[in-house]
Amino acid sequence: MKIIKRNGAEVVFDIEKIMMAVTKANEAVEEKVRMTPLQIQRISQSVQISCEEMGRSPSVEEIQDLVEKAIMAHGAFEVAKQYITYRYIRSLARQSNTTDDRILSLIESNNEEVKQENANKNPTINAVQRDYMAGEVSKDITSRILLPKEIVAAHEAGIIHFHDSDYYAQHMHNCDLVNLDDMLQNGTVISGTLIEKPHSFSTACNIATQIIAQVASNQYGGQSISLTHLAPFVQVSREKIRKTVEKELATYGVEPSEEAISKVVETRLREEVRRGVQTIQYQVVTLMTTNGQAPFITVFMYLNEARNEQEKKDLAMIIEETLRQRYEGVKNEKGVWITPAFPKLIYVLEEDNVREGTPYWYLTRLAAECTAKRMVPDYISEKKMLELKGDVYVCMGCRSFLTPDRFTDAGVGNIANAGNYEPGKHKYYGRFNQGVVTINLPDIALSSGRDVSKFWKIFDERMELCHQALLCRHERLKGTLSDAAPILWQYGALARLDKGEPIDKLLFNGYSTISLGYAGLYECVKYMTGKSHTDPEATPFALQVMDALNAGCKKWKEESNIDFSLYGTPLESTTYKFAKCLQNRFGMIPGITDKSYITNSYHVHVSEEIDAFTKLGFEAQFQHLSPGGAISYVEVPNMQQNIDAVLEVMQFIYDNIIYAELNTKSDYCQCCGFDGEIQIKEDDGKLVWVCPNCGNTDQSKMNVARRTCGYIGTQYWNQGRTQEIKDRVLHL
Repeated sequence: MKIIKRNGAEVVFDIEKIMMAVTKANEAVEEKVRMTPLQIQRISQSVQISCEEMGRSPSVEEIQDLVEKAIMAHGAFEVAKQYITYRYIRSLARQSNTTDDRILSLIESNNEEVKQENANKNPTINAVQRDYMAGEVSKDITSRILLPKEIVAAHEAGIIHFHDSDYYAQHMHNCDLVNLDDMLQNGTVISGTLIEKPHSFSTACNIATQIIAQVASNQYGGQSISLTHLAPFVQVSREKIRKTVEKELATYGVEPSEEAISKVVETRLREEVRRGVQTIQYQVVTLMTTNGQAPFITVFMYLNEARNEQEKKDLAMIIEETLRQRYEGVKNEKGVWITPAFPKLIYVLEEDNVREGTPYWYLTRLAAECTAKRMVPDYISEKKMLELKGDVYVCMGCRSFLTPDRFTDAGVGNIANAGNYEPGKHKYYGRFNQGVVTINLPDIALSSGRDVSKFWKIFDERMELCHQALLCRHERLKGTLSDAAPILWQYGALARLDKGEPIDKLLFNGYSTISLGYAGLYECVKYMTGKSHTDPEATPFALQVMDALNAGCKKWKEESNIDFSLYGTPLESTTYKFAKCLQNRFGMIPGITDKSYITNSYHVHVSEEIDAFTKLGFEAQFQHLSPGGAISYVEVPNMQQNIDAVLEVMQFIYDNIIYAELNTKSDYCQCCGFDGEIQIKEDDGKLVWVCPNCGNTDQSKMNVARRTCGYIGTQYWNQGRTQEIKDRVLHL
């Protein structure tokens, strides 16, 4: 069995250390109240058993809590007092140097907690270590200086989660929709170099990847671009290629028919589209931003976003090539085709592609084949999004949605000075999210002791705490000058402000959003009602909680003219943190706190038996009540030989829910060549990944891809998230 030390390092459990600590406390009291050596041994053994029953690696703090309880259970209160006093004194001594200790453990790559904090960062790489080191300093400054103490205390206790505190010291925002159209059509500046409008599709793709890298290095969240913004350059290349072909033919004195010329042109054009898409695919997965990871980039594929029929056909050509290349995958270091994490793809289901016989059905079938093999694309329903949001637009990163444009109708106008602004037309590209704070719903429920009136009293207190924390995020961005990130604020990605101009006007009037996240609706409802929120008797309470969360956002928005929005948080490492905090505060409660994770947002619990269609239909009502962002998924087996079933799910998505995805498995063992599902098994109290064919457990010699928070992760996960992945049941 392993344990997690305070600096995040993982070491082997040693019962002798417990016996030694209890013995020292025992020797410090009068002989008449001392325990016997046998009692000390039994205390130590009971702690060991409790740790083994956790099914994960416990932390030192958890072990010490267990020791305290075990000593008191033996009635040795004087010994317990000595043990607690010694622990407190040691805690004070450590507080002066915790940041240094964590940074040193990062450099030596033995900080288990940080190593598995982000499933798309490799913590052994210098660039990642540098980012994490800077993050530790930022966290330290944030907790000691920048944030109010009550918010820091609530964050550390797991009552709320103040996301991305490792970037808070800088004036950085979360995620955005890049106005790629403006940057390509009207030019931009990268690293002091003027980039003019490209003269071919392949050049446009190359510039797009440079923009993606620059944007990723100046923010901490995801970004999204639309393939529609690249589509006009297909026609630019078509005209350029035609001139070349005609010139070549004239050189040889050949006069072929118009049909023959067009055929040659289109053949060469498709080859250029292939090269351009390949540029995006390979540069995105091989680029490393200044924060030590590939850009968290989402690519939007929406046919009805095209401005005319020719552009729509050209867009379809780009989408087709994108899907074909993603289906193929990328080669790992052994030359084997595997599933890449990025770019994330989103495909819009529309009336002209969603059913057999529609003009673009071939693209939808290709998308289904790609999903069955590579887990993407994910799907947005044009029908439901128009119905519930009034517009169709991509999310920022994995799930964070902007609020529908209201500043255009309010007459605010082109406050970002965008070069492609069209009066009267709603605007989404160039907008962004200011940041996220998440409320821990199970903690509210457990703190209430099932007293409903007390629940709502605590709920209101926690909501106000989140409100103040979100205002801290907002105030941190106020006064930021455009010079802080020229690619964002001066050269078109988000705005074209003057040098030295503050970004403040973009923080109000709905231009940007700020998100109240929530986690653990299932556990909250289960504790308060005794039933899953899928039970008809418990669903009304779940909806009541959602309505109250939205009411809070609405009230704050009316008071401030800031677009607060409710967001279904994609917990990654925080799911483990929240679970541990709940266990520390309330103990092990069956069905509530007995896992090393809590459920993301409104999702049905991963272990609950439910079919795909019922799950999506049920979650649709909660997705609608999460306007700031939400995504639903269904867990499926290998579907590569059952594409019709995938298409059936996709058609259900179109008719019932805004945004959903299918999770399959796509793994590879480098030791034996196994191509299937790498499994999770318990080994000495720790969950490990194991090849079912050869027994390989070396993570550096296997390629595993799992969707954990909207994005596909490929660098493994902490014990809490790993347990959640292990517990998932199939929905199809």
